[in-house]
Amino acid sequence: MTQTIAPRVRTLVLLLLAAACALLAGAGPASAHAAVTGSDPGQGAVVQEAPARISLTFSEQVALSDDSLRVLDPDGKRVDTAEPSNVSGTTYAVGLKPGLPDGTYTVAYQVVSADSHPVAGAYTFSIGAPSKTSATVSQQATDDGLVGWLYGFGRYVSYAGFIVMAGGAAFVLACWRRGSGVRPVQRFVVSGWLALTAATLALLLLRGSYTGSGKVADVFDLSLLGQVLETKTGAALVSRLLLLAAAALFISVLFGAYDKREDPQERRDLTFGLAIGGVVVAAGLAASWAMSEHASVGLQAGISMPVDVVHLLAVAAWLGGLGALLVALYRAPADTPVDASAVRDFSRVAFGSVLALIATGTYQSWRQLGSWSAFTDTRYGQLLLAKIALVVVLVGVAWISRRWTGRLVEAVPASAERELTRVGAGAGASGDTDADVTGDDRTGTSTGRDADEQSDPEPDSPGPDDTESDEAEPADTDPADTERAAQLARQRAARDTARRKQLRDADPNRFGLRRSVLAEAGIAVVLLAVTTVLTQTEPGRTEQEAKAAASSSAAASADAGASGALTLNMPFDTGGEDGKGIVTVDLDPARVGDNEMHVYVERPNGRAFDIPEVKVDFTLKAKNIGPLPVTPDHLATGHWSANGVQIPMAGDWKVDVTVRTSDIDEVTVSKNAQIG
Repeated sequence: MTQTIAPRVRTLVLLLLAAACALLAGAGPASAHAAVTGSDPGQGAVVQEAPARISLTFSEQVALSDDSLRVLDPDGKRVDTAEPSNVSGTTYAVGLKPGLPDGTYTVAYQVVSADSHPVAGAYTFSIGAPSKTSATVSQQATDDGLVGWLYGFGRYVSYAGFIVMAGGAAFVLACWRRGSGVRPVQRFVVSGWLALTAATLALLLLRGSYTGSGKVADVFDLSLLGQVLETKTGAALVSRLLLLAAAALFISVLFGAYDKREDPQERRDLTFGLAIGGVVVAAGLAASWAMSEHASVGLQAGISMPVDVVHLLAVAAWLGGLGALLVALYRAPADTPVDASAVRDFSRVAFGSVLALIATGTYQSWRQLGSWSAFTDTRYGQLLLAKIALVVVLVGVAWISRRWTGRLVEAVPASAERELTRVGAGAGASGDTDADVTGDDRTGTSTGRDADEQSDPEPDSPGPDDTESDEAEPADTDPADTERAAQLARQRAARDTARRKQLRDADPNRFGLRRSVLAEAGIAVVLLAVTTVLTQTEPGRTEQEAKAAASSSAAASADAGASGALTLNMPFDTGGEDGKGIVTVDLDPARVGDNEMHVYVERPNGRAFDIPEVKVDFTLKAKNIGPLPVTPDHLATGHWSANGVQIPMAGDWKVDVTVRTSDIDEVTVSKNAQIG
């Protein structure tokens, strides 16, 4: 039975790794985590006079470079005049050359969102009337090509390396301290350190090209590397490298001085010190992700970052410990098998980790989704459902492993222990008889004989070698005989070890545990792939806000074309509690003279809510008219109205809406619209 395990293991591992790679390859390009929620002029807008600048509003703050915002005329020539700048909150603008002729202009943007992911896109607007344009903008984002794929793979390897290193070390310290001297377990933990270090260095080199040109040739551009080091992500990667130096010291002590400690008190003291130091280093490494990705932006970032650290540590303790247990079950020497108490202790650690994952995962899901519909309507929600399903399956398989663990604790058959004792005694008693069954004295090769025959020789039938050795023992030992004796001793030791391993592996409880743990590890590989893709996907809350803004803008354009009324939708964020929402201004008939105005304030999910104050100003910069203030009256929840709003002349009017959500939280959002 045990002879068929190895090919099955190799086949299953290869299939699981193939599934993980397929999932990564089929995930498509990494979606940006910041979305454009508004622009001035808007997508497809036709303005009568050339604007002095164009502005874009994102769902979160972004990082700009000199070429982040570009405006191209119908001939494809740049007409922006200065570096882009942040004008307010999440709105960014770039100035335009004066006196631009009529025609269609292209606005291209390429920025980096606050959670470290590149955002790129383009749209057009027209001055006077639409025209043909020769301006072209690449539709491939910088994270779609080879550099983007390498960066995504590097992220996967970095997560896997952290889990293997931190979880494997935790398994040794908390569950199986004898494992500190087991070479396969040592190699497992060290391989995690090497993988995380190599991936971090690779991400540092790839970062500049990943958020910039996307060209492989720019990977080793030192000027780009210098720019990366000045960013939040660059600082996080450098901090990770420094912490990895401390982790290397921790690993050297764990597998060096700690394993050699024999005094119980010294070993307990060193265990305590290593546990404290290991938790500090592991938490610092986990924080290098939390401070630069999803957790660092959006709602309740101060709470989300420590929650994310706990989440990553729980994942490492569970999945990394699972990998270490798998290595111990399959690769530990026969004289140092992983015992039932170690498996039982890991079961407790895994159970606590699952509870921590449920608590932290629930919070992060609410934070990133915001509504039940986002589970099925957004890609982030769909991936999250897949992750939840995998976790449920993993917990189910872990429950099966727990049952095998219980049986292993109860069993450890006395008959097997007696058999191991008998084999050891028989190997010692066989003595010189083994020399007979080896065949050729010169080569020392074994012809093989039944184990019982080897361990129970007949005392009255000594072999020729025994007789010779009894009759006369030469004063000087022949070197050839010494070498032969040493070779026979090695053969006996190897045979004895093989017998012990065969007896150990024949235990049905241990065999069942190995299979269930292998299945857990395979599911964990796929789960890690899904998690990596999830961290590169636009959060459901952001995606829904962007869709709502786009649909509102399209609906406004349709309504204006059908009825002559004007509808403007403007997302806002005052920065305070409940400070996000969408303010909608309806102006009817949007003509010179008297107009009726309605203002609606809604949460991102579309539910109306009240705020302390809302004001509207109209400005016609081309004629130096305004601002003309209008303070609407409150009619109902989230609804204000004003009659007799005077528009003195037709033109491209700027509509400013001031929203105050508390005594101190206030913001002004703006849009241009053709009125009259």
